[in-house]
Amino acid sequence: MTLKQIEAFYWAATLGSFGIAAGRLHITQSSLSKRIADLESELDRDLFDRSAKKAVLTEAGQRLLPRCRAALDVIETIGRSDDAFDERALTGTCKFGISELSASTWLPRFVDRVRASYPKLVLEPQVVLTRQLERLVQRGELDFAVIAGTPVSSSIDSQVVAQVPFSWVASPRFVRAGQRLVGEDFGRLDILTHPPESGLATVFNSWLTVHNLKVQRAIVCNSLTTITGLTVSNMGLSFLPSEYVQPLVERGKLVTLSSEPALPALDYNFIWLRDDIRPMTHLMKTLILPAIDFSIPNELWL
Repeated sequence: MTLKQIEAFYWAATLGSFGIAAGRLHITQSSLSKRIADLESELDRDLFDRSAKKAVLTEAGQRLLPRCRAALDVIETIGRSDDAFDERALTGTCKFGISELSASTWLPRFVDRVRASYPKLVLEPQVVLTRQLERLVQRGELDFAVIAGTPVSSSIDSQVVAQVPFSWVASPRFVRAGQRLVGEDFGRLDILTHPPESGLATVFNSWLTVHNLKVQRAIVCNSLTTITGLTVSNMGLSFLPSEYVQPLVERGKLVTLSSEPALPALDYNFIWLRDDIRPMTHLMKTLILPAIDFSIPNELWL
């Protein structure tokens, strides 16, 4: 029984798919299938029910799974030892997910840090909405993600990495600077907002519900940059990260407004699959935390 066989079996069983497990281990599906078949041959028993559409464990497979997890825990502990793991030798592909705000601010800094520390590691970032990112991490298609808000799945672990304040902003042609928004304004003004899959929308809709407010005239868009552009173009009012839009406020493209009640700040979380015990995930978390800075100006605004 080899470590590669144990990893192939464990991830196929945990993720419920040979294809996704192969992608997580950065091997072909045929290679993963062969490792599992070799393990089954060595143990002289079937570990998966091949008649099922998904990777369903047999009784023998169910008994073996916790033992494999324990073995991988030991390997992971050894792997974190400075004497046993050469970090600069880290190779393969790291697939991770971020929001558009992260991509527009700190992502280049993070990529530079990884390239300097792990030159043989290939990064494959995906920029999509929060709920999509969480599903991709849950299915094992992403190694980790940084999302707006809190994950909802119990199979996901998370750590708060930043808190981002938001402001109401509009074109100076739309409203006067410093105007105070009250409940009735949300029912009569055009408001540019985010789709339900966005973590920003989740927090905003919760804020509306808690304070018994209703938006009657919403313009929904899944792009933070597009919402910003439409706001500058006098299409409506929007709630955007305060530091993200500050350069546009300073140039007179946007004005800020207050509201009663005030907008909440939004937590951003680093998320990963709870059962992911690979050293790479731990190392990426320690590397990404110092790089996260949502106050970095968007190059488009400079």
